[in-house]
Amino acid sequence: MNSKLYVGNLSYGTSADELRTLFSEAGTVTEVAVIKDRETGLSKGFAFVTMESQNDAENAIRLFNGKSIGNREIKVNIARPREERPQGGFGNRGGRGGGRRY
Repeated sequence: MNSKLYVGNLSYGTSADELRTLFSEAGTVTEVAVIKDRETGLSKGFAFVTMESQNDAENAIRLFNGKSIGNREIKVNIARPREERPQGGFGNRGGRGGGRRY
């Protein structure tokens, strides 16, 4: 089992420091990353928290999954690897046609 946790449904104002303080109640926190929009710099409402051990991660899930923080019920579970997505934004359809329309 992985010790990296996905933390979702966060208030957009939740900071990495707040998460570090909260999750330290479950064990040793080694990293916190609040995911932000590249263009606006604002939180996307989720984060990744890495705990020192699997035991600490399991404890954090038990303590915090479904807990209400800032009027929001947060989701805490083991982070899954990011899925590969096709490049280019057009899926398998290819680019736009360059022909003329009459």
